[in-house]
Amino acid sequence: MRIASPQAIAIVKATTPIIERHGTAIATVLYRRLFAHAGIAAMFDDAGQDSAERPRRLAAAILAYARNIDTLHVLGPRVQQVVARHVETGVKAEHYPLVATALLASLCEVLGDEIATDDMLVAWDEAYWMLADILIAAEAEQYGKLAA
Repeated sequence: MRIASPQAIAIVKATTPIIERHGTAIATVLYRRLFAHAGIAAMFDDAGQDSAERPRRLAAAILAYARNIDTLHVLGPRVQQVVARHVETGVKAEHYPLVATALLASLCEVLGDEIATDDMLVAWDEAYWMLADILIAAEAEQYGKLAA
């Protein structure tokens, strides 16, 4: 499992005010990018596709992660909810690179080059993959239990 470097953790925590201000816009762009992939769009219910609530929930989750990246145990119950939802909708390990690409591109699009610096993008990439590895492992365990 990947661990984010201390430098990446510090940068991610330092970006929480930015995520607080621009999180919903970042999440909206992220979903737009993800929904360009038919397989991903099909995982989401049509009724909520245009809902403003979905990006707000994702923005809140990203912000909570950024704030607690160095105390992940605080997020344990929320992580279990995400895992359950991902298993319910069929999220697989191969979807995570698409989300990583969409997240970084969304940060760039919404924040611009002056805010979304190379250092920030590297930090968020490390942070993303640290969480993704946790989710992938937990989801694999759940899929295994369902198959048994």
